Amino acid sequence: MKIGLSTIGAIVIVTLGLAGCGKEESSDASKEDVAKQQSADERDINSITVRPELAGRLTIGQPVLVDLADKILVPSRVQVDEERTAQIGSYVTGRIINMFVILGDYVKPGDRLARITSPELTQSQLAFLRASSRVVVTQKSYDRAKHLLAADVIPLAEVERRQSELEIAQAELSAATDQLRLYGMDEGEIKGLSRKGKIFPFLDVKATREGYIIARNVIVGQVVQPSDPLFQVADLSSVWVVGDVPEQIASDVRLGQHVEINVPAIGDKDRDGVIIFVSDTVNRLTRTVMTRVMVDNPDRKLKPDMLANMHITDPQHKSLVVPEAAVVRELNQDYVFVVAGERRFQRVPVELGPEVADFRPVLSGLTVDQRIVMEGAFHLDSERKLAELE
Repeated sequence: MKIGLSTIGAIVIVTLGLAGCGKEESSDASKEDVAKQQSADERDINSITVRPELAGRLTIGQPVLVDLADKILVPSRVQVDEERTAQIGSYVTGRIINMFVILGDYVKPGDRLARITSPELTQSQLAFLRASSRVVVTQKSYDRAKHLLAADVIPLAEVERRQSELEIAQAELSAATDQLRLYGMDEGEIKGLSRKGKIFPFLDVKATREGYIIARNVIVGQVVQPSDPLFQVADLSSVWVVGDVPEQIASDVRLGQHVEINVPAIGDKDRDGVIIFVSDTVNRLTRTVMTRVMVDNPDRKLKPDMLANMHITDPQHKSLVVPEAAVVRELNQDYVFVVAGERRFQRVPVELGPEVADFRPVLSGLTVDQRIVMEGAFHLDSERKLAELE
């Protein structure tokens, strides 16, 4: 039987076509298998089946609801107690001629701080002496007039005139005495001036309260005025710690609440404080509420302007929590392992709050009835990563 060339060519073409179809179908099947395998790998990336020896090292449990009280951290600063501090200055314009204290000295009320000489003081003392002398003269004149009236020598009108002069002189003396008190002279110095008639050439600036000299803004020879703050005296046995609480949590802050104060400069030991003031207004720029805490400072280690941290404990509330050991973190995402079967676990993403007493509050991603790995999550995650690499 003879077969033509055209027939052979047709057979070859058909054969090649069938072979090409077979290769194409085989390639499509291979791609589909790879895709299925990749999809399976993607589904299993968070799933792990562990060896029996590792399973025995895991602790299984459930999230629990607890009464949780969070601590709010507020950056703060130490300040002097304004109720225990005093700004001391001069009552007259004058020149400092002597100093009696330096920074850090302990003073009591009445202790001398500085000595000042002033023309105003001299003029006020002269006015006092004139008024005092006038009272003596008018008093004698009035007493004499009463005797003359009794003897029917002068009329009643003359007695009344002299009485009026006495009252005016007494009013002038009272005003001059008050002026000397305003200038800082005490009762003993005023009585000595009245008794001896000798003008004091200087005046001592004295402490008005007990405490330590924490500021001295004057030197010998300096001319000062009543508006100048010369000294600041403060009792540092207790201080204020002042912080700005964010407005979102200001409602949890209340008067009389105890807080923990930590000052990094003096160590890690916390001190107890009591909130004594919460501002009624919000700072429009920082959106915070100023809060003031009273802290005892018997050892004087807390110094004004030190930086501090205020830990405010908010009211207790029910929260679903998991232990810190149950949490693993990857790419800024928190995960826990949920029991999915016999020695099989599923890693699930969760949203957690800040750590409180070795627990993490659960915001979303878990329910109270789910069983999770409580301890050993780190080792389980390492096993999962090794399985993923294989």
